[in-house]
Amino acid sequence: MSKLAVNSFNHDVFAPDAPTVSVNYNGKWVRAPRGANVVEVARTQGDFLAHYCYHEKLSVSGNCRMCLFEMGMPKLDANRRPVIGADGHPELNWMPRPQIGCATNVSEGMGIRTNSPLAVECRKGVMEFLLINHPLDCPICDQAGECKLQEYAVEYGAGQSRFVENKIHKPKHVDLGKNIIIDDERCILCTRCIRFAREVLRDDVLGIVNRGGNNAVTCHPRRRFDNEYSLNAVDLCPVGALTSKDFRFKMRVWFLKETKSICTSCGTGCNVTIGSREQTVHRLTPRANEEVNSQWMCDTGRLNIHYLTAQDRFTRPLTLSSGAHYETTWDKALTLAGSKLRGYHGRRIAVLASARMTNEELFLAKKIADELGVTVSAIVPRAGRGDRFLRSADLNPNSGGAKLLGFAADGDGGLGALRDGVRVGQIKALVALHEDVTVSGLTAEELAGLELIIYVGLSPNATAGAAHFVLPSAGFTEKSGTMVNVSGRLQRLNQAHVPPGQAREDWEILRDLRAAATDGMGFASVAEVFAAVADSVSALAGMTLEQVGDLGVRLK
Repeated sequence: MSKLAVNSFNHDVFAPDAPTVSVNYNGKWVRAPRGANVVEVARTQGDFLAHYCYHEKLSVSGNCRMCLFEMGMPKLDANRRPVIGADGHPELNWMPRPQIGCATNVSEGMGIRTNSPLAVECRKGVMEFLLINHPLDCPICDQAGECKLQEYAVEYGAGQSRFVENKIHKPKHVDLGKNIIIDDERCILCTRCIRFAREVLRDDVLGIVNRGGNNAVTCHPRRRFDNEYSLNAVDLCPVGALTSKDFRFKMRVWFLKETKSICTSCGTGCNVTIGSREQTVHRLTPRANEEVNSQWMCDTGRLNIHYLTAQDRFTRPLTLSSGAHYETTWDKALTLAGSKLRGYHGRRIAVLASARMTNEELFLAKKIADELGVTVSAIVPRAGRGDRFLRSADLNPNSGGAKLLGFAADGDGGLGALRDGVRVGQIKALVALHEDVTVSGLTAEELAGLELIIYVGLSPNATAGAAHFVLPSAGFTEKSGTMVNVSGRLQRLNQAHVPPGQAREDWEILRDLRAAATDGMGFASVAEVFAAVADSVSALAGMTLEQVGDLGVRLK
């Protein structure tokens, strides 16, 4: 994992062997990690102390005051020693003024009351204060359904407002950058976005202008919030102030089905949550995994979903006849493609696979290649520009898996041998999986000289246009399987929705193509394919798909 900016909160205090202190939490003496603040101590007790400005990955600002609690400290005798009560614990003096939970670290003998009349009244007062100038536009707010102000107003608010004056109006729909908009009327000035830009991104571009009730968050003069990680600020915003231009007004969040998966836009494999409805992906949001992406993801990966709904996407099998493609059935396409493949062996055939495919798909592609005696199996390398945060210079999400399964994922990935074989007329048949071979150096004329081309993929390209058979496959949100990221971590893709039309998951296509071409053994599920992969790859020996889990497994 690339190094993120240092976080202010020390997670080591929650290590199993971390030192603890004895504190009185809501009348009960418990052990709490030394150095933890009261918000985190509440979590360790299965409780929740409401907060807006606090975030475990950012410095403590203590400005929202939602986490106020009643604090007690041990009574001291004449020798400045704690007075011990009949229960064997220190007697407590309770302070008359509430304290800020996020800015108070626990100490030995400390008392904490989060549900006392004083604490409850403080939360109601803070909620009333925050709602004084907040617009009552929840029905049209993009954050409705996951807004902390909305939730806390119901749970901790007074239920009515005593404010009768006109609300202060602030700038609305302000363009902060290429991907993000701010509505300052909804902002509660928690400063999470400011601290994120300053502390995590090292891009001190946001700040607060004006005074008093006219405070507003904006960009510094002649600056824009165009950082590659700007949309993480939308995730951090507890209200509807910051919104994504891409997701804005597209779908109500309570309609979204959430599926845990990974991003496939580069080799990092950020853990994500797929938000989908009715076979359409509406957004990706980062999912916490301290071993991979912490709690962030780049904007490029987050927005790389629209090709899944492209109008020209393949949805039915196609066969080439008289220079044109015609729709056909899966049975006919697979049977005929498989029978034609049987006529090519060894050096006469090449397989062009993709490190964007899962381990299970690559395994089946390798089986087809081995059973046909293929000597030229290539992978298309993708090198890009990495950064100091999460973006990997390897733009293939599964180069690690390709290497484990015997594909040459380094150098030119075997493309040189493929090009040479086609140009000298040795290679007569090509199975192309999610890759356009013309991008790798072959011309359209050289491609047209092949006797058989089978293309498996999503969208039109030069190779698909010349293919004798086009087999429509699934995108990364439409299938299940595993990948190995650049750090050697095995992670899971989970299917959020089925592919469009008659498109199928790649492992099913390759399983059936293999059966038609080589009489190879079939599999009933992707879990069975993974088991076969584990049997053939020592690094995965004895592992099951379920054991990979939501956060993945580091391979030895």
